Amino acid sequence: MNKISIITPSLNQCAYLGETLESIRIQNYANVEHLVLDGVSTDGSVALLLAKTGPEWQHMSWVSERDGGCTQALNKGIRLATGDIIGWLNSDDRYRPGCLELVAKIFEQNPDIDVIYGDFTFMNEHGTHLRVRREIEFSRLVLFYHRISPIPSTATFFRRRIFDEGNFFDESLQFAMDYEFFVRLVNKGYRFKHIHALLADFRLHPTSKTCATGARQLAETRMTMHKYSPVATRVKNKTLRDICLYAMQIAAPFARYTEKLLRGYYLPDSIIGRERPIR
Repeated sequence: MNKISIITPSLNQCAYLGETLESIRIQNYANVEHLVLDGVSTDGSVALLLAKTGPEWQHMSWVSERDGGCTQALNKGIRLATGDIIGWLNSDDRYRPGCLELVAKIFEQNPDIDVIYGDFTFMNEHGTHLRVRREIEFSRLVLFYHRISPIPSTATFFRRRIFDEGNFFDESLQFAMDYEFFVRLVNKGYRFKHIHALLADFRLHPTSKTCATGARQLAETRMTMHKYSPVATRVKNKTLRDICLYAMQIAAPFARYTEKLLRGYYLPDSIIGRERPIR
């Protein structure tokens, strides 16, 4: 059985951290470790972590020390991890029941795949489900040129060999470090696979990065697109490059939304009450 390591960077998320920890504790997967990297929280998070003792919490370890932000904490956790498979779960999100067992199974069945990502739900600050986000099969076009990343970090898992080969998150980024990492991995030849199953719950709340810093996240995404995309790196004439980028930025969302439409993702049977089960 492959060992799975989950990395959770956290800073002042006590209101949600308990749910995050519990979502991993209740996974029906014996070989898991959970590493919590707290950035010296002042809201009760440390007291909550101190209270997680006993046999049912032996899989979890944590530190509380100053760091340079979420990205640095994430890399620190990856270097400490001992698992064959590594996941990143923020301290306000949750894994869904059966997530880790399914991920381990898919990796075992696909030894040539380096990154697996699935679908997820949006929930509000109270943990109430709002809607389902189902994604398309992996597409370089959509990844490189769509302003919305088709790969949700909260439902993404990596083989350890990616990090053993020297690939880590760019610590100069704090908002689109996941998108930049995915693009960089694709350019290096790593292989991605989407699985049609709900793996996680992503929380929307007023202080989340998605809600509070959307403009800065988009700016980092666009910077990455201009740095790594094939059009940006191969078309030398600036005017022609701008025209090509504009065309690709139209084509990418069209391709994504068309595939979602054809797969029926916008029909009523995609809502939470009638979701497809994890399998």
